[in-house]
Amino acid sequence: MSLEGKVALITGANRGIGEGCALELARRGADIAVNYRHHGEEAEAVAEAVRRLGRRAIVLQGDVSDRQKDEELVRSTVSELGSLDILVANAAASIRKPFIDLTEEDLRFTIDICLWGVVHCCQFSARQMVAQGRGGNIVVVSSVHAVLPIKNSLPYNTAKAGINHMARTMASELVGDGIRVNILEPGWIDTPGERTFSSEDEIKQAGQRLPMSRLGTIEEIGKGVAFLASDDASYVTGSTLRVDGGFVLPPPGF
Repeated sequence: MSLEGKVALITGANRGIGEGCALELARRGADIAVNYRHHGEEAEAVAEAVRRLGRRAIVLQGDVSDRQKDEELVRSTVSELGSLDILVANAAASIRKPFIDLTEEDLRFTIDICLWGVVHCCQFSARQMVAQGRGGNIVVVSSVHAVLPIKNSLPYNTAKAGINHMARTMASELVGDGIRVNILEPGWIDTPGERTFSSEDEIKQAGQRLPMSRLGTIEEIGKGVAFLASDDASYVTGSTLRVDGGFVLPPPGF
């Protein structure tokens, strides 16, 4: 699954799943544009890890909910790394509250990042890939929340369901330009963001209740993204790869 000579822009790449994707794509030969919204020191650390793997890396600050910033992300990637061959639309955020307690600001914050941010990044990236004339790959990092109505996560569930259908529509429209668009749905993954909502002990106990008795790793998600972005998936577009350790399976006994 070589990505030698490719350039990838990964949103939300300073930690968690985005970091896992950045490092795995770099291991396979891609140069990486590391986007972050906050925590620039983490983004710099990821970029340095990419460089230690022998690949080029740049760090790009930008909130993906800002359409102008998204255009700048694509422009800067091309200006500094020479092209854009792969977009991993990963950046996300979530506010977990009961539906009746959500404010308009809560709704807008989550949907602006998780849905509109994906729309903007995908559109500007697709335009660049079409202009280059040699195809490309877009991987939309969604979630099992797209298909499971997990309580207290209505804005996140809604945004993830929306980007799934958006990605399939994009795949239909862009296939003639040689651009493949696919979706990766992680399950419960061991990331720093999980510590916002749960303690270490709660995460450990919850992992033991999953079908594989553990949370997934960012490395496992990175490998799934690398597959979808590689020529090994050359006949795959408009598809969903679920990397969830069986999270959506019925519980034992059903």
